[in-house]
Amino acid sequence: MKKLDTQSTDFQAELKALLAFETAQNLETERIVADICADVQKRGDAALIEYTNKFDQTNAKSIDDLILTQADLKSAFERIPNDVRTALQTAARRVESYHQRQKMESWSYTDEDGTLLGQQITPLDRVGIYVPGGKAAYPSSVIMNAMPAHVAGVKEIIMTVPTPKGERNDIVLAAAYVAGVTKVFTVGGAQAVAALAYGTETIPQVDKITGPGNAFVAAAKRRVFGVVGIDMVAGPSEILVIADGTTPPDWVAMDLFSQAEHDEIAQAILIGTSQAYLDEVEAAMNRLIETMPRRDIIEASLGNRGAMILAKDLDEACGIANYIAPEHLELSVENPQEWAKKIRHAGAIFMGCYTGESLGDYCAGPNHVLPTSRTARFSSPLGTYDFQKRSSLIQVSEHGAQKLGETASVLAHGESLTAHARAAEFRMK
Repeated sequence: MKKLDTQSTDFQAELKALLAFETAQNLETERIVADICADVQKRGDAALIEYTNKFDQTNAKSIDDLILTQADLKSAFERIPNDVRTALQTAARRVESYHQRQKMESWSYTDEDGTLLGQQITPLDRVGIYVPGGKAAYPSSVIMNAMPAHVAGVKEIIMTVPTPKGERNDIVLAAAYVAGVTKVFTVGGAQAVAALAYGTETIPQVDKITGPGNAFVAAAKRRVFGVVGIDMVAGPSEILVIADGTTPPDWVAMDLFSQAEHDEIAQAILIGTSQAYLDEVEAAMNRLIETMPRRDIIEASLGNRGAMILAKDLDEACGIANYIAPEHLELSVENPQEWAKKIRHAGAIFMGCYTGESLGDYCAGPNHVLPTSRTARFSSPLGTYDFQKRSSLIQVSEHGAQKLGETASVLAHGESLTAHARAAEFRMK
């Protein structure tokens, strides 16, 4: 891991270089995705079957071979071990409880001239959630994407999940059953995103697409945005740990590993206020790496984008955190709630030494779909509010039309929009 010191004259440049991530779109990927999306839009189910057989090495004869029923989901739920069933249900219950508190309600008020103003909240009609399949199978992603939609009142939750070589992951399907997914189609990649965005003879068009995926999925989501809504185009996973030396070094080391093991371009950063403590964490990492099945990925990630930063105090550490705006921020310090007040930019803030980031990934309750690549400066976690929309309510009284009409008329004439002005003036006495 790189070693940075805030007292170095080159610190800001070194930090900026550390955070730099190539966000330029791969032109070849974009070309392939554009062709796939256009083909699915044109040929529908036939294109889906063709791409699924090609990319997932399946042997689907018709679209029916790519459909899973509620009975299939229930069977998967019944097949998995009891402890896994219990874990899924516990996670879903906690996520549901948290997201219930995010639910927006309609409101209105009447002002002094009798005009009613307000906001009407309605759920989206239909959403699509993309879930990775095969080796990269994430049942937690099903719960985190489907449950807030369910809480929001979305009537149809359509899930797409690839099944390479026909391999279905029972835990993923069981999670769909627990989280209230309506329909499941075993398609993936850009073709799945296109099907959800444009609709086919069998897969209905959705209003919004959420969920993680590879570079082709991300490119497809960018392409269809505007036809449908999307959650975000996520970058590599990130963790930033601020530690004051009171947390056992092994715990911090493993928390850094927990994000580094995602892939070689994930980012794990530790900010400490003591060089001795940073050395202890480094020693723990050197010892614990021997036990990691994904050692090669962790070492590549830490070598590529990891860092240990020595800060003069926790105030300075929080300032650096606000600049980094990390996806996951652990405040592994004493009095974490007080220090959290200094944090303005972070996807999720994990407070105290017992709050390991991985608990948030699975079952704490808040959503694990979080802004990455410094977008926490202006973005928020996925939530119930992402599956609701707001309509303004306006009912002007006869008395209100006189006062508002005069104001609107003056402003409309000022913009040379005569019809606007007269539409207001017609309602004035």
